Amino acid sequence: MTKKPAAAPRQPAKVVHLRKGTTLEMVRFACPDTSQAARISESFGLAIIDTDGIRDLHERLIVETASSLNEGLGERAMQIHLQRIVGAYVGSAHGAGQFYSRAVTEARDATAKVANDVRDEDLDGPVGFDSAAQRKREFAADMALQSHALRMAAEGAVAAYEQVVGERWKPFERPLDNPGQTLDRKAAQVQMAAFG
Repeated sequence: MTKKPAAAPRQPAKVVHLRKGTTLEMVRFACPDTSQAARISESFGLAIIDTDGIRDLHERLIVETASSLNEGLGERAMQIHLQRIVGAYVGSAHGAGQFYSRAVTEARDATAKVANDVRDEDLDGPVGFDSAAQRKREFAADMALQSHALRMAAEGAVAAYEQVVGERWKPFERPLDNPGQTLDRKAAQVQMAAFG
C-alpha cells in the first residue's frame, strides 16, 4: 500500500474589502421623481422643469462625446472613460439629493415648532418678510428641483453608457487601503512617525 503525501494546508482566501460606489438606485431614493418635482413646483409657484429634456440632452451629449472619441479610444478605454463620467453625474445627483433631504428635515422641524407653540423667532416678520419656517420650506423646494434636475441628468448619462458600452453601468468599487484601520489610527501613526 502506498501512502498518499499529505496535502498542503489550504491558505485562507484573501478577502478584499471594497469601498462601495454610489448607485443610480441611491440617487432615485434621495432625489424627487418627476411627479413629486411637479407637485413641489406647483405648490411653491416655481417653474416646471423639463425633466425629459434634461434626461434626453445628457444622454445625447454622452453618446455624441463617445462617438467623437471612438477613433482615439479602444473599447476598454472608452468603457473606463465613460464609467468615470457617468460616475461623476451619479455622484453629483446623490450629493444634491442628500442636501435636499437635510433641507426638508430642517423645514419640517421649523414648521413643527411653529405649529406647536408661538415663539418670537417663528412669528411672521414685518410686512413683506417671511417667517424663518417659510424660508426653510422655500429653500427645500428649490433644493428639490435642483436635485431632481441632477437626477435626470444622471439617468440620461446612465442610459447613454448602456447604449455605448452595451452593458448596464455600475459604480466603480475601489479596494480599501487597509480596511482594519480607521482614519484616526492612520493619522496617529503618521503623527507618531514624525517624532522619529
